[in-house]
Amino acid sequence: MAIVTFVDETTAGDRGAGWGLEVAEERLTVRELIRRRVFREVAEYNARTPRVFQGLVQPRDAERVLDGYALRAPRRIDPGAQTELALTAFAGNGFLVLVGDRQVTDPDEEVELTQGTEVTFLKLVPLVGGW
Repeated sequence: MAIVTFVDETTAGDRGAGWGLEVAEERLTVRELIRRRVFREVAEYNARTPRVFQGLVQPRDAERVLDGYALRAPRRIDPGAQTELALTAFAGNGFLVLVGDRQVTDPDEEVELTQGTEVTFLKLVPLVGGW
């Protein structure tokens, strides 16, 4: 069993504190890493249902605010639907995934997970005036 650390970064240089997730497997696909990350953040949100969702991708019917995504009406978020949004964003370069210092581009690529592995989700920030 290893603790994998998930960290969010932006191309603007912002870096989150990161949080750990216990993983029993020695190897997982990037798709599964994204799924587990999203399921955990959705479970935490659904347990408290605050006004702002702080997750990897924007839920449907939400607007971007300074510290996350504000849902127009309080509701539970569907982790499966949120995972699909995240995988679509990954495929469209909405964010990059780095395992250690290596970028992984294929969601079906298996990566080795050892104690202390850091998985970075690099959120791309649009330039002023668009891409």
